[in-house]
Amino acid sequence: MEQPVQPVGGESPEATRLDMSLREAMVTQRAIRRLEPGPVSDEVLLRCIELALKAPTGSNSQNWEWIVVRDPEVKAKLARLNRIPWSVYGRLGRYAKRNDPKFLRILDAVQWQADHYEEIPVLVIPCLRGLRFNLLPGPATAWYGSIYPAVQNFLLACRAEGLGAALTTLPLWSTTLARRVLGLPFSVQPVAVIPVGWPRGRYGPTQRKPAESVVHHDRYGNRTASG
Repeated sequence: MEQPVQPVGGESPEATRLDMSLREAMVTQRAIRRLEPGPVSDEVLLRCIELALKAPTGSNSQNWEWIVVRDPEVKAKLARLNRIPWSVYGRLGRYAKRNDPKFLRILDAVQWQADHYEEIPVLVIPCLRGLRFNLLPGPATAWYGSIYPAVQNFLLACRAEGLGAALTTLPLWSTTLARRVLGLPFSVQPVAVIPVGWPRGRYGPTQRKPAESVVHHDRYGNRTASG
């Protein structure tokens, strides 16, 4: 069985502080889905959310709300919402990627999360006030652009605290049902569900494509810099 991550110096997880370099946090931050059931204090979570709120928003509106879910009944309802789309997506993914061991390991982790959803210590749900625009790309981009920088700040802060976290959206396949579970008014839209807890296993550097393979200069397809 994988062992939970312990902070450097033998401190308890709750004693960690945000002293990790930004580069280290960015290089090692990844989706952590297998979590210990032990509690996460409000102090630690609020530190992470406070850093999330340093992110920019459109017109500096700061029109966000953050729901911290610990109630077992609410978690169970969100777990059911999560399993509905996962029951389809998981099967399709395993069939489509049946010859891709790396992707199958990712699906195994997502399956573990779905199976143990009720045991996750806390679910953090970032929301935005205001009507959501999906039909026009411009307004939709601006709307989501007011929350996802904060979400990434939160994920990096969790990494620096030694917490495991993962950005998910499956429980929000029906925002109507999710809003009902969370008691949200129509004017507040949930945009993600982030399971948070002390991780099983260890962090490690993520593997990504080199920048040169995805950068284009001036126009798409031009790999040569003009400068």
